[in-house]
Amino acid sequence: MLSEDFPPRIDVQDTPQGRLLRVLGAWTAASLTGKPTWEALTVQFNALRGGAGSLKSPPAIVGQWSLADIGKLDYLGAQLLWSQWGQRWPDGLQLLPEQRRMFENVEKFTVAPAPVRPTAWGQPLRQLGERLFNLMDHVVGLVQLLGQLVLDIARLIRRPQQGPWRDFSGHLYHFGATALHITALVGFLIGVVLAYLISQQLRQFGADAFIVNILGVSLIRELGPVLAAILIAGRSGSAITAQIGVMRVTEELDAMRVMGIPQGFRLVMPRALALALVMPLVSVWTTLAALLGGMLAADISMGITPSFFINALPAAVKLSNLALATAKSVVFGGLIALVGCHYGLRIKPNTESLGQGTTASVVTSITVVLLVDALFAVLFKSIGI
Repeated sequence: MLSEDFPPRIDVQDTPQGRLLRVLGAWTAASLTGKPTWEALTVQFNALRGGAGSLKSPPAIVGQWSLADIGKLDYLGAQLLWSQWGQRWPDGLQLLPEQRRMFENVEKFTVAPAPVRPTAWGQPLRQLGERLFNLMDHVVGLVQLLGQLVLDIARLIRRPQQGPWRDFSGHLYHFGATALHITALVGFLIGVVLAYLISQQLRQFGADAFIVNILGVSLIRELGPVLAAILIAGRSGSAITAQIGVMRVTEELDAMRVMGIPQGFRLVMPRALALALVMPLVSVWTTLAALLGGMLAADISMGITPSFFINALPAAVKLSNLALATAKSVVFGGLIALVGCHYGLRIKPNTESLGQGTTASVVTSITVVLLVDALFAVLFKSIGI
């Protein structure tokens, strides 16, 4: 006597018409979710098809199926049996009318898995082309943003009374004043580390006094502006992208477009001008902190007094190095702001795109800073050296 609470199984009988597969037991979600039952069915189905397989995507089991003596059946059990049939009706199927309606629903809503296409030889080339077109799209967008910034600055010069000065002053404070402590701390530590490393090498040749030349040129000309730009890119560049991206998520950008408020004049230009003005000041501040750390480390490790360091620094480092560093910092600040605004305006109205855009903005800003710094180093290699 069959019970509805029996575990699901297949009874195989040989008949003159062929192999008969009788489905017995409870084929429900409660019965099929147990690990022992699942493993037992896997073994039985593999034995019926004559080889190893899987319950999720198996080859069809050949035979005549009968569901007349099944105990319980729900949609999970029907889906499992439909998969074992190869997602098609087997020949000589015996089942009740309500069971047929259930399998018809399963057939209607079952989606066949997409075939796995082998990787073609041209797939790497297509991926490279997609990345190049994506890069060109970003470059064109940045150029358009730069052109719009020039037009907005010209409009500001013609009508300064209409400028977003309150936004400009707020960005000056957030980009500059609130970044002084972290840039000073990092610059001071970098100066200490550099002084200790350089002193170990100079002591071998008795050239202790030249630590002023090395620290002065390296920190004032290169490391100070680049280090400040990297810190500002990670701190303020990400904030710019996140601020504009949140405006996209909350549909404030759409509201500005409907009201006729130019996004470049109110969003991009104040941030670009503020960061271009703040960046040289932050760069000088970071350089001074690094020189202070290097001076203290040189005094401790090599006996170079602070008075000698201060007196020898103007003769060791030409003023043109400071002018070049200031010019680079202005370019760094403008580019960081433009990259941050570019990715912020491209944010889609969802939180996932906001996170991805912020990350891409920081990485791109740092990369652009390093590329532009290398370009300055090549173009102005004969200045200040």
